Amino acid sequence: MVSQDKLNLTMLCDFYELTMSNGYFKNGYKDRICYFDVFYRQCPDGGGFAIAAGLEQIVHYVQDLHFSSEDIEYLRGRGIFGEDFLSYLAEFKFTGDIWAVPEGTPIFPKEPIITVRAPAIQAQLIETYILLCINHQSLIATKANRVVRAAQGRTVLEFGSRRAQGADAAILGARAAYIGGCHGTACTISDQLFGVKAGGTMAHAWVQMFDTEYEAFKTYCEIYPENPTLLVDTYNTLKSGIPNAIRVFNEVLKPKGLTKCGIRLDSGDMTYLSKKARQMLDEAGWTECKISVSNSLDEHIIQDILRQGAQIDVFGVGERLITAKSEPVFGGVYKLVAVEKEGGVVEPKIKISENVGKITNPHYKKLYRFFGNDTGKAIADYLCVYDETVDDSKDLEIFDPEATWKTKTVYNFTAKELQVPIFKNGELVYELPKLEQIRTYCLQQVDSLWDEVKRFDNPHNYYVDLSQKLWDIKYGLLKRNSK
Repeated sequence: MVSQDKLNLTMLCDFYELTMSNGYFKNGYKDRICYFDVFYRQCPDGGGFAIAAGLEQIVHYVQDLHFSSEDIEYLRGRGIFGEDFLSYLAEFKFTGDIWAVPEGTPIFPKEPIITVRAPAIQAQLIETYILLCINHQSLIATKANRVVRAAQGRTVLEFGSRRAQGADAAILGARAAYIGGCHGTACTISDQLFGVKAGGTMAHAWVQMFDTEYEAFKTYCEIYPENPTLLVDTYNTLKSGIPNAIRVFNEVLKPKGLTKCGIRLDSGDMTYLSKKARQMLDEAGWTECKISVSNSLDEHIIQDILRQGAQIDVFGVGERLITAKSEPVFGGVYKLVAVEKEGGVVEPKIKISENVGKITNPHYKKLYRFFGNDTGKAIADYLCVYDETVDDSKDLEIFDPEATWKTKTVYNFTAKELQVPIFKNGELVYELPKLEQIRTYCLQQVDSLWDEVKRFDNPHNYYVDLSQKLWDIKYGLLKRNSK
């Protein structure tokens, strides 16, 4: 039994990846160059888009791909793998190419987030880890961005570690939430590892530990006089919590000339209590005191209470963010889209299903985003075959892949290729950006989307359109394989 502190993540794969790889090896396919796309089919929560996240962890994983002697012994013990295949795995490393959409980019269904070009076994064995990274962090970054947009410029903090499904979900969830726009986290280790600023004040236990609420507040402010936040709902928010907070602010902070402070509400009617709290604080002269709230918040609750006039400066969002409770599965998939034949000829592959939504876009492709020159806003995304180029100096007719009769013409636009090279011949060619850069980039790119696409309910359908050449290839394959 391998202890968890010695886990080799190369072995974090579905077992069928190993059985297929053994089959590829025995049939002489181990060096056949294949192309796989990572994409998702449906936006979480009925939204208009998602946020790409998780690439940095994939990079570190690919750089460390190997099978240890303990791994080889385990596989030998299963009794189904040949010694020649096990010898191949003992020398295993990734030598292929990977392209990806940068973290923080808004992404849409059925477009390639990541494309892998590699020998068949290499491409197959990395499927699970790539998917779990993209599926988890993209889900949390997307949820966080929805919450942040609902807060309308107010501070949002990620508070969910204790409700996350395991340590990695808490640590990397905080990272993803920061990419999506959260300002910080309660998770200390995420600050230590990634620089996601961690913060926190007190729990109800602190207040209960003292003989009186007043003593608890005063002691805390004496220890942390710089911008303390007091939890005012342990006993009675309006009758004792806020009055005791004001008393302590007057006794401890005011003599020091300090005006920055805060209170936190963790229960009750947030709209009513925040309005009353704001009134009481302002009347006492503490106009700079910030009001923060927590307690099972999400984008819909935040949107509703702000519409009702809630006086809130900071939202602490926990379980419904870190678990993406309303829709906890992102649904990313990893599908073969092409293989290389002799002479480097790329042969497209397609998956066909009676469920039309599961029919794939074949071939090794390029992904473009068109931005209007007059507005700077994203018009549409455009998929074409790898050997095509887009001339954005001319009008372009594009095809809606969901409706065979529908086309539209785009004009006065700039085309930007979204995927960038990450690995070339197994070597990292991409400089990983700092997390703060990813977060800033994400917010800028979300701002490039029309407000209609960003609606929480019934968002405008942003199309991922196909070039004429890719359209013809796809429907030629459909026609040929439907006979």
